[in-house]
Amino acid sequence: MKSYCNPLDLAYRYQHIKEGERAAGFREGADPTLVYFKGRYYLFVSMSAGFWHSADLLNWEFHADPGLLIYDYAPDVRAVGDYLYFCASRRAENCPILRTANPLTEPFTVVAAPFAFWDPDLFCDDDGRCYFYWGCTNTDPIYGVALDAETMQPIGEKQPLIFGHEGELGYERPGDNGVVDREKSVVYQHLKQMFNPATQKIEFPGGAEKMGNYTAEAMTKIFLSTGKPYMEGAFMTKHGGKYYLQYACPGTQYNTYADGVYVGEAPLGPFTLQKSNPFSAQPGGFATAAGHGSTIADAYGNYWHAATLRISINHDFERRVGLWPAGFDADGVLYCNQNFGDYPHTIPAGKFDAAALQPTWMLLSYQKLATASSTAAGSSTANAVDENIRTWWSADTAAEGQWLCVDLGKISDVRAVQVNLADEGLAVGFPPESYGDSRHTRHIETEPQISHYLLQTSADGESWQTLETVARECANGYYEYPQGVAARYIRVVGGALPYGQPLRISGLRVFGNGNGAKPAQAQATAARLGDLDAKVQWAHIENAQGCNVRYGSAPDKLYHSWLVYGAEEVTLSTLIKGQGYFICVDSFNESGITPGKVFAL
Repeated sequence: MKSYCNPLDLAYRYQHIKEGERAAGFREGADPTLVYFKGRYYLFVSMSAGFWHSADLLNWEFHADPGLLIYDYAPDVRAVGDYLYFCASRRAENCPILRTANPLTEPFTVVAAPFAFWDPDLFCDDDGRCYFYWGCTNTDPIYGVALDAETMQPIGEKQPLIFGHEGELGYERPGDNGVVDREKSVVYQHLKQMFNPATQKIEFPGGAEKMGNYTAEAMTKIFLSTGKPYMEGAFMTKHGGKYYLQYACPGTQYNTYADGVYVGEAPLGPFTLQKSNPFSAQPGGFATAAGHGSTIADAYGNYWHAATLRISINHDFERRVGLWPAGFDADGVLYCNQNFGDYPHTIPAGKFDAAALQPTWMLLSYQKLATASSTAAGSSTANAVDENIRTWWSADTAAEGQWLCVDLGKISDVRAVQVNLADEGLAVGFPPESYGDSRHTRHIETEPQISHYLLQTSADGESWQTLETVARECANGYYEYPQGVAARYIRVVGGALPYGQPLRISGLRVFGNGNGAKPAQAQATAARLGDLDAKVQWAHIENAQGCNVRYGSAPDKLYHSWLVYGAEEVTLSTLIKGQGYFICVDSFNESGITPGKVFAL
């Protein structure tokens, strides 16, 4: 393979959560740490019972390691000398730090357990000194401290480094599209039942002072802060002698989940907010969000950013992993190129300009006619071609042989297909002892759950050619055909699926060359709606699928983007108070992209 498509095609593991009467089963991959170590790339992802490794960032092989703190969230992995160091989140008790000289052949061994933390990041500077960053609440900042490189014990006191400023930074506001509504928060509604307005405190049943690992005082603090952003997912990257401290906000369940960055002259600051922020965000498109990630240089000196994509339907933590080219411009500004960030992209062999990369192929399947062998009540075949990973078509039976077919309308030049499977209503029971987290509510499925299906094409809808016979752990299968396949119909035929589910598809996405006329140039305007928002509008374009709105702090720094389908406007909710912006609206269809004109907001 020479290309990839987000969400990454990884063997995401199932989790089964039982919290009181609530039970949910879903696949999760989140909080990725990407590292280049001894000539190979390693990708560590929350709740995966192992990790992935690759020689080229394209073809990933899973290495099972179910003993590697699999119930500890947000794994952080860093190369320090000849070792790869690993740690992850564990509240209320000291978290271990482990290391290995070769993660594929030698086990990780504990070297220290300095203190309790959440969302850790270990950073080793060029002089060999180590630093540690952590934090994951909506009440506390991101912290940092120096570490002894030998003992991994703190040197001095922790220092608060990044605080939330949701009144000034639009991208920090919790809620889809920046709309804050704490009444919709599951946590808020749960704690509201125990909150006494008279005392302004959470009061546990029976007068208990503690439930699980949480005190009444701590839960009161959480309740009163609902509606404020989670400040989490710290990661440090050094470039050009400066220190880029990255952080995630406002919450993993929102389409605006993003990574921001502060810049300093020293590992522990002081830090100043970068003018171009958030540097990683994907609020529009098929799979939204791009927060809690890591930014590294590859073997050629190109930068890459791996981060979390959200689904958050079966559970807030139903998520996936994305990868985007990143870089530092001539002024030292850290950015990601997330234009068409969930389209196929080719990784060049060698050094490249991340800002100039374009999607390899365009989308051929958007809102095309989809038919199926059967459709469950409340479902629709249109859900498989609406460019929304949070909706799906479902067959009405789990019998093998159920199928979904997309009619492209004509013989087309197909170059890639992405088959996104969905889960729904899983409530699988396991022995109580198998729920392995500290609260005994979470079971990670370490046994491979294989998806079987056929990917077929046809020119006439009667004679079918099988392109793929799939039998693997496969939630977001991606298949490329760089020489092209001439086909009008694309069909997925289901076989045996995990836990005996019916065939469910959230996106049967077909990419290729439209070989038609590109859309007309967008005629756009924009107006500020206050300190943190702006509405961008454009005249209807007859043959466009949508528009990609690029915006930024200068005409040559349009590093933010918002992909819009089937509409003539979007409200940008990620703006910074008092900062000027420039905007460009690019129209697109299956034949290509027509750049717009840059104008000032």
